[in-house]
Amino acid sequence: MELRDYITVLRKGWVLILVLALVGVAAAAGFSLVKKPVYSASAQVFVSTETSGSASDLAQGNTFTQQRVLTYSNLVSTPIVLLPVISTLKLDMSPDQLAGMITATAPTSTTLISISVDDTDPVQAADIANAASQSLTNVVQDIEATDANGTSTVKLTRVKQAEVPSVPISPNVPVNVALGLLVGLALGVGIAVLRETLDNRVRTELDVEKISDKPVVGGIAFDSKASERPLIVQVDPRSPRAESFRTLRTNLQFLDLGTGSRTFVMTSSMQSEGKSTTVTNLAIALDSAGFRVILIDADLRRPRIAEYMEVEGNAGLTDLLIGRAELEDVAHPWGRGNMVVLPAGPIPPNPSELLGSQAMQKLIERLEQEFDYVLFDAPPLLPVTDAAILSKKASGAILAVASGKTHKGQLAAAVASLENVGAPIAGFVITMMPVKGPGAYGYGRYGYGYGYGIGEGDDSAAADRSPKPRGRKLAALRRAEH
Repeated sequence: MELRDYITVLRKGWVLILVLALVGVAAAAGFSLVKKPVYSASAQVFVSTETSGSASDLAQGNTFTQQRVLTYSNLVSTPIVLLPVISTLKLDMSPDQLAGMITATAPTSTTLISISVDDTDPVQAADIANAASQSLTNVVQDIEATDANGTSTVKLTRVKQAEVPSVPISPNVPVNVALGLLVGLALGVGIAVLRETLDNRVRTELDVEKISDKPVVGGIAFDSKASERPLIVQVDPRSPRAESFRTLRTNLQFLDLGTGSRTFVMTSSMQSEGKSTTVTNLAIALDSAGFRVILIDADLRRPRIAEYMEVEGNAGLTDLLIGRAELEDVAHPWGRGNMVVLPAGPIPPNPSELLGSQAMQKLIERLEQEFDYVLFDAPPLLPVTDAAILSKKASGAILAVASGKTHKGQLAAAVASLENVGAPIAGFVITMMPVKGPGAYGYGRYGYGYGYGIGEGDDSAAADRSPKPRGRKLAALRRAEH
C-alpha cells in the first residue's frame, strides 16, 4: 500500500479509529478509578566498615563495603530479615507475601541501600520500610565477622527514615489514559488497515484501474430514491445525480473507439448494479443534447426498459429478430426530441441465439445509419453469455460497476468474459458512489461544481453530431406522434 492508500484508509475508517480510541481512554480511566491506590515509602541504609584509619585500610574497606552492599540488598527479602518485621508490626502475612511488597536497590559505586515498600496503606508502607531497615541492620550485625574484641567489622546506619507518603504512585491516571489512547488508536488503525486489505469490493476508480486499463467514463452518485424516480434526468434535471449522467454523456463523446459508429452495450458483472437506470438516463441526456438516440432493451430475460420508459412492451426486439414485425411497428418515439425506445418484447426460449443471429447484425448496421447513438441494455455478464455475444457486434461494452457492492473477482471475471470473445470494452461506469467520505462522488474528476443544470441548450454536443439519413417510416411515425 502506498502513502495515499493509508491516508484513504484513515479517512474511511476514522469513525472506527475514533471509537476505539475513546474506548481505550474510557477503559484506562475506568481501570484507574477502580484500582485501589498504592503508596510507596522508602528508607535508606548506609553501609560502612571499621578500619584502622590508614590509607590502604580505607581503600580495602571501601572496596569490601561496595562488594557487600549487593549482598545486603538481596538479604532484605529473606525470612531472616522479614520475620522480625512481621512479628514487630503484627502483620497478617507470610514472609513471601511481604517480600513481594519490598524492593531493595543498591546504586552503583555507592554504599547505600534503598528499601522501598509499596502498600495500599501509606502508614503501613512507612512502618514496614523503617522496620525492614532496622531488621537488616540487626541481622548484619549478628551474621557478619567480628574483630578480636567481638565487634562487627561492618556497620549499617539508617540515614533516611521512611515518611508516610501523601500521594499514591499508582494508578497514574494521566499515564494510563495516554496508554489507553495509544492502544485504542493502534487497534483502530490496525483494524481499519486489515479491513481495507481484506475488502474485496470495488469502491473507487483506482480499484477498477487495477483490473483493466480501459477508462472509467463516469461516476453516478448513490440515490436512495432511485427506484422511485429512475429517470432522474427527466424528473429532476438540475440535481447533481442528473449532472453526473450529463458528464457521462460528455465523456462518451470523446471516446476514441476507432470506428465511426457509436453503438454501446450497457452491461454489468451481476444484476442490481444500476445498468438499466444508467443506460436510460444516458439516453435521455443524449437526446436532450440533440443526438438521435435509440434505446433498445436487449435483456431478453428480465426486461426493464418498457417499465422505466412507460411504453408498451408486449412487442419489441424479439418480434423484430424473428421477422414477425418491422422496426417501425414496435419502436416507440419518446419525448419531444429524437429518441426512440425499442422494448424487449416477448421473452424467447433462446435469448443468446437471437442476440447472436445474423438478423441482429443487420439490425445494428441499419440502426447505425439512422441514429447517432445506439444503446443496448443487456443482461449481466456472469450469469449468462448474452451481453458478451452482443458486445462483439457493437462498438464497445460499457460495464456498470456498483461501488461497494461489486466484488473485484466478479469484475475481473466479467472483463475476462468479454476479452475471451474479442468484444471491445469502451469503459466503465461506477454506480452507487457514496455521497460522503473519501471515495465519495465529487472528490474525483466526476465532481460537480458550479453551473450544473443550467440548461440543455449547450453546444457541447454539436461537434460530435454528423447528419445521418433517417428511415422514412420511422420519421413519419415520429411526426405522426407529435
